Amino acid sequence: MSNLDDILKSRRDTRHFTADEVPDEVIQKALQAGHWAPSVGLTDATRYFLIKSDEVKTSIKKLFLDYNKKAEELTDNPEQKELYRSLKLEAIEEAPIGLIIAYDRSVLNQFTIGTIGSNEAVKFSSVCAAQNIWLSLTEQGYGMGWVSILNYYQFKKILDLPENIEPLGYFCIGKPATNYNNQPMLQQLHWKQKSEAPICTEIKEIHHINVPDFDLKSKNEIENKSDFNTLLQEKIDSKTKPIGSLGTLESLAFQMATVFETLNPKIVKPNIVVFAADHGIANHGVSDYPQDVTRQMVNNFLDGGAAINVFCKQNNIELSIVDSGVNYDFPTNAKLIDAKIAKGTQSFLHVPAMSESEVHFCFEKGKSIVENIAKSGSNCIGFGEMGIGNTSTASVLMSLLTGFPIQDCIGKGTGVENEKLLLKQNLLQKALDNYSGQAELISQLSYFGGFEILQMAGGMIAAFDHKMLILVDGFICTVAYLIASKINPNIKQNAVFCHCSAEKAHSELLNYLEAKPILNLDLRLGEGTGCAVAFPILKSAEAFLNEMASFESAGISRK
Repeated sequence: MSNLDDILKSRRDTRHFTADEVPDEVIQKALQAGHWAPSVGLTDATRYFLIKSDEVKTSIKKLFLDYNKKAEELTDNPEQKELYRSLKLEAIEEAPIGLIIAYDRSVLNQFTIGTIGSNEAVKFSSVCAAQNIWLSLTEQGYGMGWVSILNYYQFKKILDLPENIEPLGYFCIGKPATNYNNQPMLQQLHWKQKSEAPICTEIKEIHHINVPDFDLKSKNEIENKSDFNTLLQEKIDSKTKPIGSLGTLESLAFQMATVFETLNPKIVKPNIVVFAADHGIANHGVSDYPQDVTRQMVNNFLDGGAAINVFCKQNNIELSIVDSGVNYDFPTNAKLIDAKIAKGTQSFLHVPAMSESEVHFCFEKGKSIVENIAKSGSNCIGFGEMGIGNTSTASVLMSLLTGFPIQDCIGKGTGVENEKLLLKQNLLQKALDNYSGQAELISQLSYFGGFEILQMAGGMIAAFDHKMLILVDGFICTVAYLIASKINPNIKQNAVFCHCSAEKAHSELLNYLEAKPILNLDLRLGEGTGCAVAFPILKSAEAFLNEMASFESAGISRK
């Protein structure tokens, strides 16, 4: 077969193979065709792994069968379910050769042309390679079947693939046992009909995006509640203890009751929201970790394996994960809130991190997320973040908004030391020196802001409006609070600063804000972990105010 059109039309996702062996020269020719495929930025990121071992094939088939059972249950239509069971969707053990086509995400650790809009272009390159291999095998009289019904995490584990290697799936290769009546197999079996012609629509006009106004006001104003405050303080002082002897627990109880506007405050449906996004500045070596770790950690959150998952589970706190702007296309996942502004900010070393329109959208997205949580009945919300490079973003924002020199606003972040810390300081100073914008908040935020930081700020404003207790985590979250407080200083009434982190700048910022943190445990993880760890102390404040006896009820003399 030599005519390209004939090759394209006869290519099939093959599931039925003969027992004929596949000559090495056939495989090598096909792999060479894959190597000739387009490669974004000439990254040459596609990797291949051959499988001939029956033992390995059997293990992979077990993974398939496990997930195939789950797939069967995804339709409630009995006829469709029965038809699905009749489909042959793999030939893992029957095919003479197994092939894993994967891409190496570590190429993204360096600047790569063509990935600024989406680093998924690396994956797309590997898909092009897969198609070339498919066509080459077809031309040589062989076929290939793509098996993607797998637990990819386990798939990588049993094959001992490095974390940076991302397989597209498992590909069965061999001599086709049928041509499926010269049509796609699923069509032959009446699962679905493929359209005769490509679906193509010409776009003839631009649709303008409606950008909301940058609202610097908040709805909920603090009113004079002197009578309520007097009664509340009397309730606290009347407990069977010396006045003030429960220290910070007393001030927390007072704050909680004031926020909830009741003498019997109770935390309901607490929720910690982790906002994740990527930062262009990360490409300049300000972190010990590559940018892709943001994506990896979001997946870890969703899989329940991170510290914040453990602490939330321990304290019965709902955990919400938000994609604010990770440089990755996550599959649809009910556990992930999609609030993506873009796939990471630009590098503010050279250009504004985002547009003013994107700043507006960040605030609106953050407000919307928190409003939805408030509607669920929650009255306590903690804020956490994940984003490689975001300590750098937080540092320059702190410097701008407080007037502190940049060296007082920089810390280790993910662990940078010595020369790298000095490099980080010099880069951020250079970025500040390059900034020639206005002193207005909107200009500063658009030039240096991070998607997750601004969404947190918008969320904090919404939390205040909905009379929620606001739990502030570490350095980056406190910078988000700083931004929110510039818009509405009254949010301090609702804010609980959960801990002082090991980031040098955090204690400086807390002092600037005249904020007293609950804990000092040398934490610097982020993720909202400080909120979760401090939460039992809030529950203790709630418990003593609501359950502890008074002098009167216990019949104990005050003096």
